[in-house]
Amino acid sequence: MLWFVLLSSCVAVAILFGFSLRWMFAGFKKYETGFKQLTQKNLSDFFLFFDPLQLWTSAILLCLFTVLLAWLLFDSVVLAVLAGSVMLLAPRYVLSVLRQRRLDLFDRQLPDMLLSLSGALRAGTGVQNALKLLVETAPVPLSQEIGLVQREQRLGVSFEQALDNLAQRMPSEATGLVVSALKIATQSGGNLSEALDRISLTLRSRIQIQGRIKALTSQGKMQAWVMSSLPLGLMLVLNMIDPESMHYLWSTPMGWAVLGVIAVLEVAGAWMIRRIILIDI
Repeated sequence: MLWFVLLSSCVAVAILFGFSLRWMFAGFKKYETGFKQLTQKNLSDFFLFFDPLQLWTSAILLCLFTVLLAWLLFDSVVLAVLAGSVMLLAPRYVLSVLRQRRLDLFDRQLPDMLLSLSGALRAGTGVQNALKLLVETAPVPLSQEIGLVQREQRLGVSFEQALDNLAQRMPSEATGLVVSALKIATQSGGNLSEALDRISLTLRSRIQIQGRIKALTSQGKMQAWVMSSLPLGLMLVLNMIDPESMHYLWSTPMGWAVLGVIAVLEVAGAWMIRRIILIDI
C-alpha cells in the first residue's frame, strides 16, 4: 500500500511538473512574440530599424549573464532568477518609457509648430509648402513625423490618410486636435491660421498645467521609489552584515514565502501611490 501511495505521488508530481513546464514554455513563447512585435514597432517609431531576432537574442544573453552574475555574487538561486526575470522584462519597459518621452517631446513642440504654420499661412504660403519648410527647420521628432507625412503623400497617400497615420503614430490629444483642424480646413475651408493660433494657445496652457501638476506630484513619485527600493536595499545590507541569519530568507520555503509577500505588498503600494498621483487633464 505504501509503495502504491509513493508511486501515485510521484506520478502526480511528474504530471504537475509536465503541465507547469508546458505552461511556462507557452508563456515564454508568447512573451517572445510580443517582445519582437513591440520592439520592432517602437524602434520603427524612433526611425531605427533592427532585426527583432537579434534584439531578442541579445536580451536572452543579457538575462543569462545577469543570472550567472547574481548567483556568483549572492549564492542564491531565488535572487538569480529574480534578477534574470527583471533583466528580461527591462527592455520592453525601457522602450515604452523612451516612446512616451518621445511623444511628450512631440507634444511640447506642437505649439511652436502651429505658430510657425499659422505665420506661413498668413504670408500666403500653402499648407504643403509650409509643412515642407517646417521639416527643414523643426527639431526632432517633429521634423521626422512631418517629413514622413510628406513622403507618404509623394507615394500616393491622401493628405487626410497621412494625417490619420500621424495620429496613430503619435496617439495624444494634442496631435488629435492638430490633425482634426488640418483635415477640417482642407475639406471645408475657413480661416486656418486663426484656428491654429487658438489651438497653439490651448496646447501651451495645457502643457503649463501639466508641468505644475508634475512638480506638485514629484514628492509622491519619489516616495513610491523610496518605498519600493528601501526593503531591497535593507535586505542586501543585512545580507552583507549577517549572512548566516539572512541565509534562512534566501534558502528556505518559509523565506521564499516571505519574499513573495514582500514583493506583492511593495508592488501594490507603489501601484496605489501611482494611481493617487496620476492626474489626467
